[in-house]
Amino acid sequence: MSVDQRPEIENLLAEGRTFPPDPAFSAQANAQASIYDEAAGDPEGFWARIARETVIWREPFTTTLEWDLPFAKWFVGGKLNISENCVDRHVANGLGEKVAYHWIGEPGDKRTITYADLLREVSKAANALRELGINTGDRVAIYMPMIPELPIAMLACARIGAPHTVVFGGFSAEALSGRINDAEAKLVITADGGWRRGKAAALKPAVDEAVQSTPTIEHVLVVRRLGDAVESGTAMEDGRDVWWHDVVDRQSETCEPVALDSEHMLYLLYTSGTTAKPKGIMHTTAGYLVGTSYSHMQIFDVKPDDVYWCAADVGWVTGHSYIVYGPLANATTGVMYEGTPDTPAWDRWWQIIEDYKVNILYCAPTAIRAFMKQGDALPARHDLSSLRVLGSVGEPINPEAWLWYHEHIGGGKTPIVDTWWQTETGQILITPLPGVTTTKPGSATFPFPGIEADIVDGAGNSVPLGGGGYLVLKRPWPAMLRGIYGDPERYKETYWNRFPGMYFAGDGAKRDEDGYFWLLGRVDDVMNVAGHRLSTTEIESALVSHPVVAEAAVVGGPDPVTGEAINAFVILRLGNEPTKELGQALRDHVATKISPIAKPKSLMFVPDLPKTRSGKIMRRLLRDIAQGRSLGDTTTLADATVVETIRANTGAAEE
Repeated sequence: MSVDQRPEIENLLAEGRTFPPDPAFSAQANAQASIYDEAAGDPEGFWARIARETVIWREPFTTTLEWDLPFAKWFVGGKLNISENCVDRHVANGLGEKVAYHWIGEPGDKRTITYADLLREVSKAANALRELGINTGDRVAIYMPMIPELPIAMLACARIGAPHTVVFGGFSAEALSGRINDAEAKLVITADGGWRRGKAAALKPAVDEAVQSTPTIEHVLVVRRLGDAVESGTAMEDGRDVWWHDVVDRQSETCEPVALDSEHMLYLLYTSGTTAKPKGIMHTTAGYLVGTSYSHMQIFDVKPDDVYWCAADVGWVTGHSYIVYGPLANATTGVMYEGTPDTPAWDRWWQIIEDYKVNILYCAPTAIRAFMKQGDALPARHDLSSLRVLGSVGEPINPEAWLWYHEHIGGGKTPIVDTWWQTETGQILITPLPGVTTTKPGSATFPFPGIEADIVDGAGNSVPLGGGGYLVLKRPWPAMLRGIYGDPERYKETYWNRFPGMYFAGDGAKRDEDGYFWLLGRVDDVMNVAGHRLSTTEIESALVSHPVVAEAAVVGGPDPVTGEAINAFVILRLGNEPTKELGQALRDHVATKISPIAKPKSLMFVPDLPKTRSGKIMRRLLRDIAQGRSLGDTTTLADATVVETIRANTGAAEE
């Protein structure tokens, strides 16, 4: 095959293992195969039915979809309030005593919050927002640890129609101020701090620094979480800063939710762009509620008595959609945990699952691989038999990590829903349906009913089965972003110009001979080695398939012969020592597993990888390390010392 005939991204790694649904699970599953045909036959009618059946409307919608490419409006003419849909209606239906959240603080403190508690606290917080001058349409920034006041603040904003922008609590003061200024927020809701890896981590000082350059901020509302654990106390500026317990606790326990237009902006969530200016992704009310609640119910097979745990941070879109709005709309009992998986020990998650009899766990592949590194003994010490559905989110999961998750966490019986979606999509778009889909380890399988996804070549033509290319979406969907805040031209250019008439996700993908979708990561991470377009994901999966490897990251670098060389960074499972011979064996393993063209030129053993607080590997920094360049911005790293540790590491195998 000549170079110009090669596929956009080559399909090299084969995975033949399959896991059909258990008939007993299928018999009780929420999802039924028939919804695929219903959605394909009449997509708008399908979403209209879901919207009428699942949402409490103040005024019914008159038009399901208005599509002026690339701008969508869903359920036009309808009025509703998402806070009412997530809280009030459940209390009115007799579920006030049902637990909304089991919250566990990292030090071990606990709170149980019922739907009646949530309604009371959200109403009081909404009244406090109004006292602080926040009205419908005003923007509110939220910068908090994983404490119950975070979803309470979000729902309070939604109750009065004040769009929120949640800024992850690990971000810098500079990142916070940039987001506040872009959103022109009037209020910041924060906390004195939170607990992380056994230490009190103050947040308020970062807010104080940020608001020095945010002229629109009028007040800072502060939750007391750390209290006396903050050294030298928490500075409060008179006239600007107010304590949550001073202003919220004295409010009325009733606050009428405002009836809002279906397209009223619910929130802004900022995602990094190729320029220095973050993109403010806009999500509106009705379509987002329909998309997140319906996908949550079908994909996780949520039953009325289930205990569901999405282990993400609410600061990311996963937390917005599948900790707060989707689960609460379905009257689900959720778990919220403040801390990290390794505190006080690496079995903290398994202890929580055992204590609360968690039925559904949704977490990132990076967490799964970190647990793999610790070995099989820790989960084996705990009773995980309550689990009946497992989920994966954040980036493609390696087949071996999938299998470890299935065997050691799911007991070899639980279906795994490996999900693909983005901040921009608002809801899960490619996923198995438990009880319906035969799964393959590492594949997100098929588009969710009502979603039209495709894989295309550089000219926008659909690639044949067995081929790889660019993942696109060909039809609007309810929870889709409505644009980039204040910049419609950037929205068009970023998502719609590459393939006219199609949303380009920025991800590579392949489709096997059975039509299954396999995500290959960002196209920025695709390498061109001697004319072959290779996915870093496939090479990483080949490395992780070796029994001594816990995790791997692969990046490209310039090479005078092949154009680009493959550089691998490998974390070994506990009990294995890095040697030059092992490095050579791993490189040979990739050549055997995939192809000699995929064999890493260099392989470095590392104790950890540079990751963001959301668990994503920062391959840009690995490229800098591999090429000996000075490092770029490291402020979003969970542990900024990791890159220097890698730099000092000498255990590399190289041709």
